[in-house]
Amino acid sequence: MPKNIIISNRLPVQISLDKAEIEITPSVGGLATGMKSIHSEGNSIWIGWSGLESDTIDEETSVRVDEALKNEKCVAVNLTAEDVEDFYLGFSNKTIWPLFHYFIEYTKFNYNQWKAYKAVNQKFAEKALEFIEDDDIIWVHDYQLMMLPELIKRHKPNATIGFFLHIPYPSHEIFRIFPWREELLKGILGSDLIGMHTYDYERHFLSSVKRILGLEVHFNEIIYRNRIIKVDSFPMGIDYKRFHDAASVINDREEKDQSELQKRLLDHKSKDTNNKLILSIDRLDYTKGIPNRIKAFEFFLDRYPEFHEKVRLVMLAVPSRSNVSQYKRLKKETDELVGRINGKFATISWTPIWYFYRSVAFEQLIELYTASDVALISPLRDGMNLVAKEYVATRTKKDGVLILSEMAGAAKELHDAILINPNNFQEFANALKTALTMSTLEQMTRMIDMQKRVKRYDVEKWASEFIKTLKDTKKSSKVIGAKYMNPTIERETISAYQKAKNRLLFIDYDGTLVGFKNDPQDAKPDQELYDLLDSLNSQENTTVVLITGRDKETFSRWFNHKDYALITDHGVWVKQGFNWRTTNVINLNWIDNVTQILESFVDRTPGTFIERKKFSVAWHYRTADEELALRRKIELTNVLISLTANSGLSVLDGNKVLEIKSSSIDKGKACTQFMLDSEYDYIIAMGDDYTDEFMFKELPDTATTIKVGLKKTSAKYFTNDPNSVRVFLKKLADAIPSKK
Repeated sequence: MPKNIIISNRLPVQISLDKAEIEITPSVGGLATGMKSIHSEGNSIWIGWSGLESDTIDEETSVRVDEALKNEKCVAVNLTAEDVEDFYLGFSNKTIWPLFHYFIEYTKFNYNQWKAYKAVNQKFAEKALEFIEDDDIIWVHDYQLMMLPELIKRHKPNATIGFFLHIPYPSHEIFRIFPWREELLKGILGSDLIGMHTYDYERHFLSSVKRILGLEVHFNEIIYRNRIIKVDSFPMGIDYKRFHDAASVINDREEKDQSELQKRLLDHKSKDTNNKLILSIDRLDYTKGIPNRIKAFEFFLDRYPEFHEKVRLVMLAVPSRSNVSQYKRLKKETDELVGRINGKFATISWTPIWYFYRSVAFEQLIELYTASDVALISPLRDGMNLVAKEYVATRTKKDGVLILSEMAGAAKELHDAILINPNNFQEFANALKTALTMSTLEQMTRMIDMQKRVKRYDVEKWASEFIKTLKDTKKSSKVIGAKYMNPTIERETISAYQKAKNRLLFIDYDGTLVGFKNDPQDAKPDQELYDLLDSLNSQENTTVVLITGRDKETFSRWFNHKDYALITDHGVWVKQGFNWRTTNVINLNWIDNVTQILESFVDRTPGTFIERKKFSVAWHYRTADEELALRRKIELTNVLISLTANSGLSVLDGNKVLEIKSSSIDKGKACTQFMLDSEYDYIIAMGDDYTDEFMFKELPDTATTIKVGLKKTSAKYFTNDPNSVRVFLKKLADAIPSKK
């Protein structure tokens, strides 16, 4: 029976060792809650670090911990103190965390820590591979394990792997600073489905894949090796019912049952109906913008003195990474700011900021949520921010106002919050005034809409949607119209090739025999390719035909001294032996007009250029900015289609190129004409782009047609790239001795 295997940096439990006793208690974090339903299913394993450093406990204790975790369906990855220092505290939190949150000034690039990051990911992979079988569903979580999907896929290519990033993914301009960017991207691309909180992060990731790895991307699908990888957004939710129900209980308490904190909070409001509480809850992390928030509150008090002694900012800062230097400085700055502002504005009966530097129990958290009139959530950068959603869930009376930074992922969903730029103090102050004076009716209108969203798309819905999409992605990746040219199919093809009495090979050139070059003239054949084609062409009863959209003049320079057949200009010219002949009389009056149009697009699109051939003209955009080029391509396509309607011209959408040619010529027609000269009992055709589809469709059903690259195709099979084409052709060459 297939298993669900969840892998995260930490296990969803807390372990405490007390002499002979091992106590395990469930964690209550967002991830642990979200995965609860999936993990509770019968055949499920959660793999992660236990929180115990393996070199600080003896072997007997380690075995007992493993046994105790087994009862919780958990498996521990053993990390040493050095691993934790270099992998987690070092690379994960001093390199990836600040870089992905746009804090370049805090980002450290340490090669030894990078090696530790890879080594720990390898440890996770080795532990996971002890349990993974081909039919399992694997879900890898977050920035600490970005190398893991590829490490698993390498050994278990048929396993279904999902990866979810819980922090922002930065723009390409930020990510390209990362020294080991290619390795990290390839690590993530071991996944079948990659999830992000928002479309912005998804878009940034796809941009990095295109610009750094140069991979082909169609909408939100990446073509990599022999797989289609899907990237999608899944905004993480919360356990809405837990927060809402807890708030209902606290709101219904009689005064005698209220806690000291609840009484104190309500006391401030009971003295005057105009008194308000503003709530701020965060981990003490530089990404949360806490100093900015305090300074903005000071700006508000300076600008609107009428709110003095009426409002109080209740600020809870939860300790985080307190041994890291940046966090120490942040704590010091926060303490000083709170002290200065309280000293500046406080009266005998009023302190503007209540500041708590501590963790609080769940019940106290709910008391803070329910007592506060305004929640002020203003991170400088945040992947999602579940605090905003928790506040919304606790508003059982449908009142309250959420002020939310537009830099938080949650801002993409909670449109009825007051959205602010956390760096704009004037906007900050105006938002606070609007929130504090907002009518109850408007508060309820906004809150009801937000609660509908948060309730409907809760954390369990998030998890189930991801798993469902992951399963669907794995299924859809198999439906591409062609089978992968695996070793079994290769052996069958070679066997049929050996048995044939008269063989014919149609082989495209660019993208099939050679990789694409920024300048098409740089793709001339190398000696290895000449030797390979010579070997095939010298086999008895074997005809090799190079078929290309390139012009006759270029192919003459490259291949005129060879006696294999050539078809150029998409089928206009044919060379057999050492003689060229043309198959069509083509009207070329249109080329100058089309070239003028293409020139205007070249002027407006740096990095593009025109390749003018005798029978066609092409607009290349391989070296242009990806997003600009795609926009221009759509514009140009519309112009060309309008221009070529009823003109006998075709617009071919190739690999980073648009080519315009006469509709009366194509590779399919050229192949059909070529085969009239002889009877062939075995045909192989290979090509990589749209123009080769004409060839695949026109050839007999008995032909072995092979697409280069994982794309929708009429071909029967597909292979990865020009290198795999050469490897396959070498096997054909070795299968039959040369006799010519």
